[in-house]
Amino acid sequence: MELFINNHTSKPIYEQISDQIKALIMSGELQAGEAIPSIRSMAKSLHISVLTVQKAYDKLQSDGFIETTAGKGCFVSAQNQDFYLEEQQKKIEEHFNEAIEIARSSGIKLDKLIGLLSLLYEED
Repeated sequence: MELFINNHTSKPIYEQISDQIKALIMSGELQAGEAIPSIRSMAKSLHISVLTVQKAYDKLQSDGFIETTAGKGCFVSAQNQDFYLEEQQKKIEEHFNEAIEIARSSGIKLDKLIGLLSLLYEED
């Protein structure tokens, strides 16, 4: 697993780490039950403090994305598949709201918007 830290952003490093791991889980690149790097190895590979990685992992655990087992490590949570789906649905809603705003300001009617969505969804 490769993560990238951007030192030229206002977003804290621990958030960058947790956001990237969350994205890997939600995209399916990291599967339920799969181990993620230990806190120490992640800190070493990113050349950052162990405390920073610990904070990122704590955030992921409190959000339900990972589980920590003492002496064994951290693993992608297998029990919160519904949570992942909910997160994906929130993303879709954000994009829909943006599309609706554009459609309304352009005078595009709801039936045309639904037709476009259906066409794009079935295209593949």
